[in-house]
Amino acid sequence: MGRGPPVVTPPWVEPSADGRVARALRAVPVPAALIVLVALSGVVLGRVYADPLLTRLMAGAAVGSVLVSVAARRLPSWLVAPLSVAALAGWTLLSLRLAAAHAALPGGLGEVTADAARNAIPRLLTAMIPVEPAPDTVLVPVVAAWLAGLTAAEVALRAGRVLLGYLPPALLYAGALYVVGPNADPAIGPTVLFAAVAAAGLATPGRRDGPAPDPVAGLSPAVRAAVRLRLVAASAAGLAVVVALAALLAPVVAAQVDERPVDPRRYVEPPRVESLDENPLIRISGWALNPDQRLLDVRTSGGAAGDGSPRIRLAVLSDYDGVTWRVGATYRNAGRILPAAEPAPNAATDEVRQEITVGDLTGRLLPAVPTPREVTGARVAYDPATGTLIRPEGLAPGLRYEVSSVRERPDANLLPTANVPAGDEVARVLRVADGAPEPVRRLATQLAESNGAPYARADAIATFLAEHYRVTADAPSGHAYPNLAFFLFGPRNGGGQRGTSEQFAAAFAVLGRLAGLPTRVVVGFEPKGDGPVRAADAYAWPEVLFDGVGWVPFDPMPRPDSEPRPVEEDFRPQPEDPPPSEVPAPTEEPSATPPAAAPAPGRSGGGLGTPVLVGGGAGGLLLVVGAVLAVLVAMRRRLTRSRLDAGDPGERVAGAWRELTDALRLAGHPVGPDLAAAEVAERARRTLAEARAARPGESAAGPTDRTGDGAAAGGPDEAAVDDLAALLNQAGFAPGSVTPEQAEQAARLSQSFGDALRSARPRWGRLLWTVHPGPLRWRR
Repeated sequence: MGRGPPVVTPPWVEPSADGRVARALRAVPVPAALIVLVALSGVVLGRVYADPLLTRLMAGAAVGSVLVSVAARRLPSWLVAPLSVAALAGWTLLSLRLAAAHAALPGGLGEVTADAARNAIPRLLTAMIPVEPAPDTVLVPVVAAWLAGLTAAEVALRAGRVLLGYLPPALLYAGALYVVGPNADPAIGPTVLFAAVAAAGLATPGRRDGPAPDPVAGLSPAVRAAVRLRLVAASAAGLAVVVALAALLAPVVAAQVDERPVDPRRYVEPPRVESLDENPLIRISGWALNPDQRLLDVRTSGGAAGDGSPRIRLAVLSDYDGVTWRVGATYRNAGRILPAAEPAPNAATDEVRQEITVGDLTGRLLPAVPTPREVTGARVAYDPATGTLIRPEGLAPGLRYEVSSVRERPDANLLPTANVPAGDEVARVLRVADGAPEPVRRLATQLAESNGAPYARADAIATFLAEHYRVTADAPSGHAYPNLAFFLFGPRNGGGQRGTSEQFAAAFAVLGRLAGLPTRVVVGFEPKGDGPVRAADAYAWPEVLFDGVGWVPFDPMPRPDSEPRPVEEDFRPQPEDPPPSEVPAPTEEPSATPPAAAPAPGRSGGGLGTPVLVGGGAGGLLLVVGAVLAVLVAMRRRLTRSRLDAGDPGERVAGAWRELTDALRLAGHPVGPDLAAAEVAERARRTLAEARAARPGESAAGPTDRTGDGAAAGGPDEAAVDDLAALLNQAGFAPGSVTPEQAEQAARLSQSFGDALRSARPRWGRLLWTVHPGPLRWRR
C-alpha cells in the first residue's frame, strides 16, 4: 500500500500529555544554561570571599531573574522589566538582611541598606582579602547578577537570539575575573565549564513543533543550486575567518596565561587618617598632663585573664623622616575575621579576648591587643604590615566592640645569639633619614662598638637611656632630630635630659637604627587590670626585630625613684678630626629626593528591532552601561578629591599638578616624565592658547581681567600656569613651606585649566572626558 498523506493536527486540538512534556523538555536547556552561566560568575568572585554566602546569593539572583522572564513570556514585553525589578528589590533586601546577620552588623535593615548603597563600590574595591560577605560587599554583585540574567533571558528566550543572549553573562564573568585579579588562583575549572555550558545551550534545538522549513523550497532547480552554493561558500568563508582568528589570537592569549592580572584595588584610594592618627606619638605629652582622663574601659577574658592585663596597642609607627614618626599604613576594609599572620617559629602564643568600650579616646585608631584576629561590634579597616586597626567612621563615646587576639611570647633564651634581618624587606625599619645630629651618631657608634651582638646593642641603648634621663609629665612634645638632640645632650638646668615616653621610645628607635638594628615605635596603653584605662596608662615603647624571634619590645624608661647619672660620665666626646682607626663606619642612608613633575563604544540596535528587545534586553543593557559610567564618574571624582583635598599642602600641590598633566593627556597633548615643570608649563600654555583659539568668540590670548587667585575671569591665563609650576617647585625643593592657601590656589588653577580644555571639545568629547578611565590607570 502507498504511504498516505501526513496527518496535520489542527491548532484547536489540545496536544497530548506526552507532547506537552516534550515541548517543556525542549524549553529547559537554554534557561538552565543561562542560570548556570550567571551563577558561575558568583563562583569565580566567591574565591576572594571568606565563605560561600556571596556565591549562594548570586546563584539565587541568577535563578530568580531567569525564572521571572520565563514565567512572563506570554505577557507583553513592557511588563517584564517592572516585574523583574520588583523581584530584584525583594531579593536584594533579603540578601542584605542575610549578609547583615552573617556579619553581625548592628542597626535596622533601612540603615544597613542606605549605608550599603552609599559605600558599596569603594568598600568592595578596598576590602581586604578574603572579603567578608557584608551588605556593602554583596550589593553590587547581586544586582549585577540579576540584571545580567534578566537581559540574557529576554534576548535569548523572547527574541530567540541565544548567542547574543550569552553576552551579558560573559561580561559579568569577565568583570568577576577582573575584580578578583591576582588575589586567587586561575579560574580554569569554572572557565572550561562556562564554555561547555554555553556550547550545550547552542547545540540544543529550540522549541519547534515540526521539522525546520527548507529555505530553498519552492525554487527552481537552477536557483536552488545557486543558493545552496552561496550558502556553502559563505559557511566556508566564515570557517576560514574563525580559523584565521584562532591562529592569530591563540599565541596572544597563550602569552597572557603566565601574566599577573591587574588588581583594580590599586586604582581606589584606601581609607586615610588624620595627622593625629598618622602620628599618635604626639598625643603622649597631652595625655601625661591629664592623667585622670578616662579613655577606655576594658574587660579581659581568655588566656590573659589570670596572667595580668596585656598591653593594648593603638598604633605601630615604622616610618621616620627626621621630623616625625608615622604609621605609614595602607588600610583595607576588613570583616570580622582578619588575615592570620604566621607567628615567629619559636614564639609561644595564647588567645586574648577583650571587650573594649570607648570613653574619651578620639580619632580613628582602634585599640587592641596585638595581634588582632577577629573584631565584632565595629566596622574596621586593617593594615596587615603593622597590625594597626582603624574605624573609618571614627571613634565615639560608648562604642563597644570585642577583639580576639593572638599574643606572642618570644623565647627569651634565643635573644642573646639572635641576629637581625637585612635587605629590602626590612629597609623601611632600618632607614635613617638625612640630617641626624653628629652627637647622636657618635653616641650610637659608641654603644655599638662596646656591644657586638644585636641584642647586646639593643639592651645597651635601653640601659643607657634608663640610667641617664628623667621622666617628667610636663616635658614638651617633639621627636624631630633637634628635639632628640636636646633631650639627649641638652643642659639639665635648661630642660634637657628629661622627657616623656615619647622621647625615650623615639630616641631608642633612632639610636637603634644608627647602630644597625631594625626598630619601630609603638603607642598604646598598659592597663592596671579590668576597668577604666586612663591617660596615665598611655605610653610609647620601642621594638626591635630579630631573626627567628620576631618583634621584641624594650623598656628604656628609668626605674621609679632612681637618680639619673650625668650623661658626661659615660659618653666620651670624640675630637673633631678623629684618627682613621676611630672613624665610625658610614651608614648607608637613602637620600630623600623631591618628587619629580610627572607628566565606550556605542551599540547599534538595527539587528534587534523588536519591541521585546527594546523593552527588555536593551533596557537591561542600558542599566548596566549606565552603572558602569556612574562608577567611572564616581571613581574620577574620588581621585580628584583625594589629590586636591587630602594630605598636607605639598601633597595637594603635587596632586593639582597631576590633574594638570592628566588634562593635557586627555586633550591629546601628553607630556613625558623627563620634562621639567617649566617645560610642562610652556606646553600647557600652548595647548591652552590653541584650545581658546578653537572656541568661537574668544581669542587665543584669552581674557585679560585677572582675579585674585591668578586666573582670568573666563579661565586660567598663561601666568596662572606658571604660578602652578612655581608652587610645584616650591613643594618639591622646599618641603613644608607651602601654605594651605597656596594649596587651595593650586587646586583652583588646575581645575580651571582642565575646565578650559574640556569646554573647547565637542559635546561627545566633553562626555568622554568625564568618564575616561585613563587617569585611573595612568602611571604616576
